[in-house]
Amino acid sequence: MNRQLPEDFLLLARTTMGDERFARFMEAFDEEAPASIRLNPLKAQAMQAEGGVRVPWCYEGFYLPSRPNFTFDPLLHAGCYYVQEAASMFISHVVRLLIPHPVAMLDLCAAPGGKSTALLAALPEGSHLVSNEPVRQRFQVLSENLAKWGYPNHTATNRYPRDFRRDGAMFDAILCDVPCSGEGMFRKDPQAVSEWSLQNVERCWRLQREIVSDAWACLKPGGLLIYSTCTFNTLENEQNVRWMQQELGAEPLTVDIQADWGITGSLLEGFDAPVYRFIPGLTRSEGLFMCALRKPGDATKDRCAHDTALLCRRHNAPSTTSKGHFKNAKAEVPQPQEALLASGPKGAVAIVDVDYPTAIAFLRREAITLSPDAPRGYVAVSFLGHPLGFAKNIGQRANNLYPKEWAIRSTYIPDAYSPVIISVDKDV
Repeated sequence: MNRQLPEDFLLLARTTMGDERFARFMEAFDEEAPASIRLNPLKAQAMQAEGGVRVPWCYEGFYLPSRPNFTFDPLLHAGCYYVQEAASMFISHVVRLLIPHPVAMLDLCAAPGGKSTALLAALPEGSHLVSNEPVRQRFQVLSENLAKWGYPNHTATNRYPRDFRRDGAMFDAILCDVPCSGEGMFRKDPQAVSEWSLQNVERCWRLQREIVSDAWACLKPGGLLIYSTCTFNTLENEQNVRWMQQELGAEPLTVDIQADWGITGSLLEGFDAPVYRFIPGLTRSEGLFMCALRKPGDATKDRCAHDTALLCRRHNAPSTTSKGHFKNAKAEVPQPQEALLASGPKGAVAIVDVDYPTAIAFLRREAITLSPDAPRGYVAVSFLGHPLGFAKNIGQRANNLYPKEWAIRSTYIPDAYSPVIISVDKDV
C-alpha cells in the first residue's frame, strides 16, 4: 500500500509530520483500520457494542472487534447507531465542553450526516440544529440518516454557504467540516488516494477560506466556529487557522484532552494555537484535524433570529421537526411520513414486531406477511422493539411502504442475525 501513495504526498507528509510520526503513520497502512460505531442515546441508551471498547473521547462511541456487515443489521436502519470513524466523534467532546447552553447551530457541509447526528446527541437540550448540504445527491443521503436518527429540533437544508450569508442567517455556533484533499482517508479509501494532487490541495484551501468567510458572516458576536478537515497538510489546516486569526480576528480555544488519546497538536513550526490532529498509527482512528474558534464580541442570550422553518420550506428540504402527516401524491390512500416514525411517536399507529428474516425482507421493500393477530391497516414494522418503517396490513400480506430510495439493494441472504449492539445496564 505504501508504494501506491503519490510521491508528492509522501514528501509533503514527511515534511509535515517529521520522521518519527511519518514512520508510524506509514506502518499503520499495514494494520487493519479500526471499525467503530456511535450509539443513539435516544434509542440505545441502555446498550453497548457487542465485544466493543469505548472510544475514550466519546461516551457513546465503541470500537468493534471486527467489521461486521452493517447493511444486514436492522438496528442500523432503525437509527440505533451510526457507523463513524472514531476521530470524527471528537466533535461530541468539543461541543460538550464548549457549548453549555442551548444554541442555534449550523452544520454547513453536513453529508452524509455523521457529525450532525453526533451534534444532535451532544448539544444541550433546547438547541436547534440546521444541517446543510449543497450537493443535492448527497443531501438525500443526509436526509435519510437524519430521519432515521430521529431527534427533534432539527432542520435539513440544501443550500450553498453564500445563501445563508445573503439571507442574513445568524447562528450561535457553526461547524465547518469543509471539503478537503482527504489525506486522512488514504488507509481505507483508495479513491481518495487516486484523487489527490498538489493542485487539489491548492484548490481545497482556497475553497475552504471561501466557505469559512460565508460562515463567519453568519456567526453571532461571541459565537463558536468549529473548523475541521480529514487531511494532514498545514495548508488546509494550520495556515487556514492562522488566516482566520489574522483576517477575521478569530480566537482559537483550548479543548481538554488526555495524553493517552494520542491526539497530536500543531505540525507547523512556530504555530502555537491549540489544534487537534488525529494521525493513524498515533491515534486509533483515521485522520482528522479540528480547531475551535471564538468570534470577537459579547455573546448574547438571544436565539437565532433566522426562521429555520421558513428556510426549510423555501428550499424544499424535509425537516424532522414537522408534524407527522399522511401523504401519497400518486394514490388516494394515505402514507405515513417516515420522519414521524423515526422521531418515536407514541400511539400514532400500532407497532408490530417481526423476526429477523421478515425485517430484512421489509428493508428490501418486499411484500411481507405479519402475524395473524396483527391489526389491519397501517402499522409500524419493528425489530427488537425498534421501528423500521410502515406497512399496510391487508391480512394475506402487508404492503411495504418503506421508502424506495432507502431499500437494501443486495440480494444476499444472511444465515442468521449477528447483533452489533446488545442490551446492558444503563450504568455500564
